[in-house]
Amino acid sequence: MAHETVIQSLRQQIASCESQLRDLRRQLTEAEFQSQQRRLDLQSNQSVLSGADPLAYDFSHGFHDDFKSEILAVLSQPDEAPPPKRRWPLEPNEYKRYGRQLIMPEVGLQGQLRLKNASVLIVGVGGLGCPAAAYLVGAGVGTVGLVDGDTVEESNLHRQILHSTAKVNMTKVDSAMVALHSLNPNVKLVPHYNRLAPETAISTVQQYDLVLDCTDSPASRYLVSDTCVLLGKPLVSASALRTDGQLMALNNPPLPPGNTSGGPCYRCVFPKPPPPESVVSCGDGGILGPVVGTMGVLQALEAIKVLTKEPSPSADGSTASDPPTLLIFSAYANPMFRTIRLRTRKPKCAACSPQATVTSEALNSGSLDYVQFCGTINPIDALSPNERISADNYAKIRMDVNPFTGSEPTKDSHILLDVREKVQFDLCNLEGSVNVPFSAISSTPTAVRQETAAEPSPEAGWVSELRQHADKPIFVVCRLGNDSQITVKKMKELGLDNGGQRWIGDIRGGLRAWRNNVDKDFPDY
Repeated sequence: MAHETVIQSLRQQIASCESQLRDLRRQLTEAEFQSQQRRLDLQSNQSVLSGADPLAYDFSHGFHDDFKSEILAVLSQPDEAPPPKRRWPLEPNEYKRYGRQLIMPEVGLQGQLRLKNASVLIVGVGGLGCPAAAYLVGAGVGTVGLVDGDTVEESNLHRQILHSTAKVNMTKVDSAMVALHSLNPNVKLVPHYNRLAPETAISTVQQYDLVLDCTDSPASRYLVSDTCVLLGKPLVSASALRTDGQLMALNNPPLPPGNTSGGPCYRCVFPKPPPPESVVSCGDGGILGPVVGTMGVLQALEAIKVLTKEPSPSADGSTASDPPTLLIFSAYANPMFRTIRLRTRKPKCAACSPQATVTSEALNSGSLDYVQFCGTINPIDALSPNERISADNYAKIRMDVNPFTGSEPTKDSHILLDVREKVQFDLCNLEGSVNVPFSAISSTPTAVRQETAAEPSPEAGWVSELRQHADKPIFVVCRLGNDSQITVKKMKELGLDNGGQRWIGDIRGGLRAWRNNVDKDFPDY
């Protein structure tokens, strides 16, 4: 209920801000109109005085003396010479800056002018958005919008190349703008400091010609794609995890929903989101910097190809484009790149088919709940309080009298089972802990087949090892305190608690809680 109150409050605040923005735009329009009228009035007065002394004009119509003097001063100034007509379509420094791509037939002068007149929105200024933004700004795209609501963290720096150590805790948008302006001051940079939301998506995206989806969650990808379909914007989408990446040019050509000649959207390729428990973030699964960098560079390349391509109308009047494909990159495979041909628009797609249910009204109203559509994983709460122990209390067990035996602590008074994968265990671990990876635990069958005299029932090695020390309590630890809970339940299902005679439980909050509450020097990764 509290979450619903917060959501409602935020929506009301957004609506209030949008109302203020509309008022400010109205005031700006009025001010610009009044300014234009004043210039027209001055020009009219000047035409009346053409060929005559400005001082001979009659100001006897109630004008204040100071205002008369001000107008006379303006009218007495000689006419400004019109700006000289440019001989060449690009500025001199632009020929020098972009010369290496200007001389390529794939770009040329007309392609460069298309880039200069284009606007691109980059949603997400992280591992994908940083290299993509750098290459688009370097190539001379006229306007680049940056959308991100996060701040720079130290863990970002190995792959998010626009940020730096000195800019930790700065907003990612500001950090990127500093780097991009230094790279090319000729490009207009537009900041958007909040995450893209359904209520703001259309007003944000409609200002741009093309969108790059550089986000890292399914909910964001569906939102960006739906918005691009509704507004008729081509979309370049990419993702990366561990050593693999994917790239697609979607809604290209960007024809209205129902037009089968348009490019497929994200929903055409992935009609249903993946199960939420299968979605792994970079923080959990890891990411190699050059992998996500490769995908971001390819996004910029694809965007440049779309923007510089000379329009070539097809039979139905749309602009012809290359067949849609899914590019798959795997850093440790040979070959590293594979391409899969994608189908055209899905006949019953919820976003781009004649039966589309995704509408601008639904998006603006906030009735499309993308988080609910993609699903969420509730925090794991699988154990009872007496099956868990805090990091602080476990630290006391390691140092003080053992509450289970009443004896002084020894190295062998209990078993500490670390269920992180070996690569993480090797990074850092608590002294005396035993590593059994969660992948091995979760793949161990709970029920084994009936044992016979000729063929004993098989049992995993780690289970047999723990059975040999039935008198020792077992403490299970993982990185965050989730896998450890599942492990405790699994171990009890396997009978390792001896029918409740042996205590088995987990350390609440895992090694992160250990670092925060017990050992500040324990590595944080």
